Amino acid sequence: MLAVEALSQVDASAAILVDVQNTLVNNCLLRWANDEQKGHYLPKLAAEWVGAYALSEPGAGSDAFGLETRAERRGDRWVLNGRKLWITNGAEASLYVVFANADPAKGYKGITAFVVERSFKGFAVGKKENKLGIRASSTTELILDDCEVPAENVLGDVGKGYKVSIETLNEGRIGIGAQMIGVAAGALAAAIAYGKERKQFGKPIVDFQGVQFQLAQAATELEAARLMVYNAARLKDAGQPFTQQAAMAKLFSSQVAERVTSLCVELLGGYGYTKEYPVEKFYRDAKIGTIYEGTSNMQLQTIAKLLLK
Repeated sequence: MLAVEALSQVDASAAILVDVQNTLVNNCLLRWANDEQKGHYLPKLAAEWVGAYALSEPGAGSDAFGLETRAERRGDRWVLNGRKLWITNGAEASLYVVFANADPAKGYKGITAFVVERSFKGFAVGKKENKLGIRASSTTELILDDCEVPAENVLGDVGKGYKVSIETLNEGRIGIGAQMIGVAAGALAAAIAYGKERKQFGKPIVDFQGVQFQLAQAATELEAARLMVYNAARLKDAGQPFTQQAAMAKLFSSQVAERVTSLCVELLGGYGYTKEYPVEKFYRDAKIGTIYEGTSNMQLQTIAKLLLK
């Protein structure tokens, strides 16, 4: 989380590559892969391969378990058919954790996770999205057209993919929280540096109390978000329940990032709206935090469910 936060203070795209690689792929394999799978794939992921996590589909976003991608067992392999959408690292990845339903009659209890290599027959990377922010991070479609996956590449147990996905995403939300506080911190630092140089009415604009109060409020909200993210990470490291805290951290940090980066654009005036200064990029990059790895409404639903159980 510390690394993701630090990277995000400069470029959220670099940070999300690191975050997805570790929270959604490496840690997923560490928890659910068998010894043979770990021995084969983790060294590659540590040294040369980028990983991606393929859950979302055109018709399955927040309704993550409404998967239409199907998996059929044929002899010593599984055959996957379907499309995945919004896949971070899709263009660069060599390994994909792909979710498909192996028994649609069982509903979400038929969902199974597979380790799919880019070189597998029937696998292709489709359209790359042209996005508002995190533009240096690839977001792509994946096409599974009779994609052949060896039987030994099932991740966890057949029909347990829903559990793999939920528990992995719960952890991943902490990473998005770290990304968002880094984005906000980078924007705030840029705005303060500009405010010390920019003079109006004979003095730097940071000498005006109105500006000072805005910066102080932004810094206070950022500190609160940072502590929420760190606390969720601390609970995870300690083996304590953290799902509610992770959802709260992602929800709040993404809201703070939007507010802080918007303020920073305003503090730079016209320059804030140009690409000559970095705050417009931080502003664009912040928006994704309320959308991916669970929208803000889904975080609220998670928090409320745990609050009322």
